[in-house]
Amino acid sequence: MLQPLYGNVLLEKQKEESKTATGIILKEEKEKPSLAKVLAVGEGHYEDGKLVPLKVKEGDTVVFKKYSGTEFTYEKKDYLIVDEKDILAIIK
Repeated sequence: MLQPLYGNVLLEKQKEESKTATGIILKEEKEKPSLAKVLAVGEGHYEDGKLVPLKVKEGDTVVFKKYSGTEFTYEKKDYLIVDEKDILAIIK
């Protein structure tokens, strides 16, 4: 598995449903928030010589800035690595 370094977070974008449970196709009206699942986190970042751990953890669902991070493909799966500062919220 991939292990991000420092204050970086490995995300897997969530696919937006374009169909209801009964099969009705939904119309795309506007941009939706960028949601992703946290797959792995780095060890944190240093402030005043002390290691500060990240606030997000594996398994969290998060909202992140739309044009942030680096997208890449590894073993035929698409991933995104972002700095924790680019994560706007944790969905609980």
